[in-house]
Amino acid sequence: MSFHKSDSRTPLAPAEYTKIPTVVTVYDSEKKNGSRNNASISQPKFIRSDMADVPVQQAAGSTLPLVLTRKKGGDDGEDGHYNPFEHRKVEHPTSDLETFVHLLKGSLGSGILAMPMAFANAGLWFGLVATFAVGTLCTYCVHVLVKCAHILCRRRKIPMMGFADVAEQAFLDGPPSLNRWSRFIRFMVNTFLVIDLLGCCCIYLVFVATNVQQVVGVYMDTQLSVRLWIVIVSAPLVFMCLVRNLKFLTPFSMIANILMFVGIVITFVYMFSDLPAPSERAGIVPPTQWPLFFGTVIFALEGIGVVMSLENDMKNPNHFIGCPSVLNFGMGLVIGLYTLVGFFGFLKYGDDTEASITLNLPLEDKLAQSVKLMIAIAIFFTFTLQFYVPVSILWKGIEGKIPAARQNISEYAMRVGLVFLCCGIAVALPNLGPFISLIGAVCLSTLGMIVPAVIELAVYYEDPGFGRFKWRLWKNSGLILFGIIGFVTGTYVSIREFQAEFNNGHGGDAQ
Repeated sequence: MSFHKSDSRTPLAPAEYTKIPTVVTVYDSEKKNGSRNNASISQPKFIRSDMADVPVQQAAGSTLPLVLTRKKGGDDGEDGHYNPFEHRKVEHPTSDLETFVHLLKGSLGSGILAMPMAFANAGLWFGLVATFAVGTLCTYCVHVLVKCAHILCRRRKIPMMGFADVAEQAFLDGPPSLNRWSRFIRFMVNTFLVIDLLGCCCIYLVFVATNVQQVVGVYMDTQLSVRLWIVIVSAPLVFMCLVRNLKFLTPFSMIANILMFVGIVITFVYMFSDLPAPSERAGIVPPTQWPLFFGTVIFALEGIGVVMSLENDMKNPNHFIGCPSVLNFGMGLVIGLYTLVGFFGFLKYGDDTEASITLNLPLEDKLAQSVKLMIAIAIFFTFTLQFYVPVSILWKGIEGKIPAARQNISEYAMRVGLVFLCCGIAVALPNLGPFISLIGAVCLSTLGMIVPAVIELAVYYEDPGFGRFKWRLWKNSGLILFGIIGFVTGTYVSIREFQAEFNNGHGGDAQ
C-alpha cells in the first residue's frame, strides 16, 4: 500500500478527489504536539451521529464520533512511524496488573456455573481436550482482533478504536468490494453485541428465578412455576434499570462480586466432596450433543466484547498481546478454572448435572440454600450492570432523532420496554441450558471467530498480503467455516432442545 503526502498549498489533481471516508477520533494532538499533517488538518470534519456509540469505559462500542475525508492510503507521508500508544489520552490508565484483574472479572461470570453441563454434552475426557482447544481458539481470535486494531491505528493515525470501529475501518481499507459494506459491518457488530448482552440479561432472569424457586419451594406447600418467578424478579428490575448514572450502580457491583465469590467457593466444597472414579463417567458422548457443548463453552469463555475496552485503557497497550502478555496469562487462568469446574462438576453429578451447578446442591441443606440465594442475588444485581451497555448503544443510535423535550421520557420508556422484552423472552424460553447454548452459538461464534477472521483478511488484503501460499487466507477461511458450523449446528440443536421441552409438556413449569 502506497502513501502520498499532499500539501495544502498545492491544488489537488482531479484524480485525487476520489476518496473514501476514514474514521478518526476526537483527538487533537496538534495543540500540544504540533501539526501531524497539513493535509489532514485542512480537510473538513463532520459529525456522524450513527458512530457516537458507547464510551470505551462502558463497552466495546465505538469511540470514534468524527469522520475525516481522506485518500485511501492513510496520508502517512512524513510520519511513517506513527505510534498510536504515544498519542492516547486516558484519564486513568490501567496498569498491566489492573488490566489482568479486569480481564478476569469480565470473563469469570455466571458462565463458569454452566461448565459442568457443557462437559455433560461432550464427555469427561473429550470435554477436557475440547475446552482447552476452544479456549485457545477464542484467545487467538482476540489476538487477531487487537493486532489488526494496532495496524489500523498506525495506518490511519488514530490513537484508539473500539470493536465496531476496527470492523468498519478494516472494510474501508480492504478490497474495493468491501468498502460499501463498511457501515453495515459496523451495524452488524453493534447489533450482535446488543443481542448478546440482552440475551445474557434473559439468561440472568431464568437463572435467578430457577434458584429462588428451588429454595422457596422447600418452605412452601404451593409450588409456583419458574415463569411466575421470572415475572416476580423482573418487577423490581424495572425500577432499578431506570438508573442512568453508572456510579450509582457501583455498590451493587461490589455486593455482587462478594456474594458470587463466596457462593462459588462454597459450591467448590460441595463439588469436590465424595468424588466418584472417572471410569464411572462417559469419556465421550455422541456427536449430536457436541453443538450444545460448543455453544455453552463459547458463551462461558468468550469475552471479545470487552477486550478492546481493556486494551484502550491500558498504560502500556503493547503488553496486552504477544508472548508473554496480559491476555495470555488472563485467558490461560480463565480456561484453566473453567476446565477445572467443568471436569469435576460433571465427575461429581454425571448425567444428573443441571444447567447451573448450583441447582445440583442439596435442597434441604441450609448452607446449600444460602449459596443458591447468594449467587441468585449476585446475578440479580449484575443484571443492571449488564443492561447498562446495550441501553447505551441503542440510545446513542436514536438519541439524535428524538426532540430534546421528549428525550428523557423516551429514554425511560426504552429502558422499561427492554426490561419487559427480556422478561417476555425469559418467560417464553425458561430453559437455562439450551438458552445459554443458543446465545453462545448465535452471537459469540459470530463476534468471537467469524468477524475477527474477516477483519484480518480485509486488513492484510493489500499490505502485507496473505503470505506465502496465501496461508492467512486458508487459516481465516478455516476459522470462518468453524464459526459458521458452530453457529448453524448450535442454533439448530438448541432450538430442537426447546422444541422437545415444549412437546414433552415441560416448558419450564415442571422445574
